Amino acid sequence: MNFDEIIDRRGTHSDKWDMMQTKYGISPQDGIAMWVADMDFRPPACVTKAIEGMARHGIYGYYGDDRGYRAAIQWWMAERHGWQIEPEWIFTTHGLVNGTAMCVDTYTEPGDAVVLFTPVYHAFARVINAAGREVRECPLVNHGGRYEMDFAAYDAQMTGNERMLILCSPHNPGGRVWSHAELQGVADFARRHDLILVSDEIHHDLVMPGHRHIPMAHIEGTSDRLVMMTATTKTFNIAGAHLGNVIIADDALRARFATRMAAMGLSPNSFGLSMAEAAYSPEGAAWVDALCAYLDGTRTIFDAGMNAIPGVKSMPLEATYLAWVDFSGTGMEAAEFTRRVEQEARICVNHGPTFGTGGETFLRFNIATPRARVAEAVERLQAAFADLQ
Repeated sequence: MNFDEIIDRRGTHSDKWDMMQTKYGISPQDGIAMWVADMDFRPPACVTKAIEGMARHGIYGYYGDDRGYRAAIQWWMAERHGWQIEPEWIFTTHGLVNGTAMCVDTYTEPGDAVVLFTPVYHAFARVINAAGREVRECPLVNHGGRYEMDFAAYDAQMTGNERMLILCSPHNPGGRVWSHAELQGVADFARRHDLILVSDEIHHDLVMPGHRHIPMAHIEGTSDRLVMMTATTKTFNIAGAHLGNVIIADDALRARFATRMAAMGLSPNSFGLSMAEAAYSPEGAAWVDALCAYLDGTRTIFDAGMNAIPGVKSMPLEATYLAWVDFSGTGMEAAEFTRRVEQEARICVNHGPTFGTGGETFLRFNIATPRARVAEAVERLQAAFADLQ
């Protein structure tokens, strides 16, 4: 559990590191990858042991009898989130982008609108648009460097064509852990406009000390319209397993989803199921606790360094390992501050506009990497904006 270990991921088919040159023109030999949302840490030893056990067995056939896998999900949700679920509620998709796409396909029709509170995870809009649906952007309010919701404004934007709302909880990229009152507001909004409510809670385990995630399933008035999405992949840095949990308590919604899953012929791979079952365990829980403590220290270093640059403000993280940094105070155009970050500091980051309305002056930095690398990134960034000092 050494999060300070520098692991060279170059040449390992890492999207985050091996695609830097292609996508940014930045060599992985001297650049720093802070874009793709996976971590530069090894997963807990229990996950590695599960894969090693499969390798020793040496036969990779069809996976059967998933009762242990489902029981592990049940245990984790009850133990870590106080949420009691039934095994038959669980569907396994090829990650939560696939889960999102399956929800859009199942519960909406071409031409329907899907509501997003923007800025928000860019894959949502990409999937919605690709499916021939319309994105209905409801911008979050940046109140003193903290995102809040304005339901009166959102009510006024509705046209009657909306069929679904996708919530990101905790929020990516802003790092908000939504309060009970805010989540109740979301539930009430969905009911007023008769929207299927899809709650993507992939970051629900990655919460900073002093904050507590509340599952949307605990909010009143959601039972007949709620689809919950969680995953081991983000929590334990096993995104390559392409595994996601779509958890549906309502019988009617679950039947519709099951029909679409069957029509698509989807089933998970045995490696992912074995990794997930191993991860959702007391050993995995201890690893997550240590990870969150480490990330908490790292965000302090990163925020202090970024906020020392005049006109730059890093939004305080309550959850996730994705820092959302506002460059509007520099007075620079997006092309200029992005050029400095990428070409002068040689850091690959996500561009704010891809997250929708409200992201125009931001860049997203992945800080789930050893602190020495984060410290180096901060030094480079301060040098790239040294003329503002």
